Amino acid sequence: MRIGVLGAGSMAGALGGKWVAAGHEVLVGARVAERAAVCADRIGARAGSLGDALSFGEAVLLAVPAGVAADCLGDAAGKIVVDCTNSVVQGRFVLDEPAQALRLAGTDARVVKAFNLCHVDVWRRPSPVVFGDRPLAVPLCGDDPEAVALVGRLVRDAGGVPVDGGPLERAALLEATAAFAIGMWVKGVDVRAAFTPLEAASG
Repeated sequence: MRIGVLGAGSMAGALGGKWVAAGHEVLVGARVAERAAVCADRIGARAGSLGDALSFGEAVLLAVPAGVAADCLGDAAGKIVVDCTNSVVQGRFVLDEPAQALRLAGTDARVVKAFNLCHVDVWRRPSPVVFGDRPLAVPLCGDDPEAVALVGRLVRDAGGVPVDGGPLERAALLEATAAFAIGMWVKGVDVRAAFTPLEAASG
């Protein structure tokens, strides 16, 4: 698959590197050409502009700061866009934009919310990504079945297990969950303890 990556930061490198290792063609595009080149060289991908990445990809990972996501995405009508952004107000850990994925879908892109719940270090682990005896579940929210299925493949290729999170309107819940969880992590709380397995809760 051809994957365009918008952004050259940590998530772009971590997920892009996973997909290169899985045999996909990846082109990293950024607002600053030098940053795209450095990221692409590190993971074995090609480099270009944001427009290059958007036109190149059968799927496009949006991995830029949430505040500039819409501007960086530009005209993505018909494109499958993987939105991993979190519009979190630093220090307060609330949402600056309460429905980022829905807003991005207003560009007529086929948006799927995914990969926004885990810190980038999780995606730097070897594949498959496992905690204890449990594979990492990655919720996906989207309205387009074909787009959700394709992003599910990318989740597997990154070492996770795709989980149906429902339609795109539920992406706002994923975004709020990320904001809440980040605030807990900063306080040193093990957020996983709040989501115990069903058998443990019933036992």
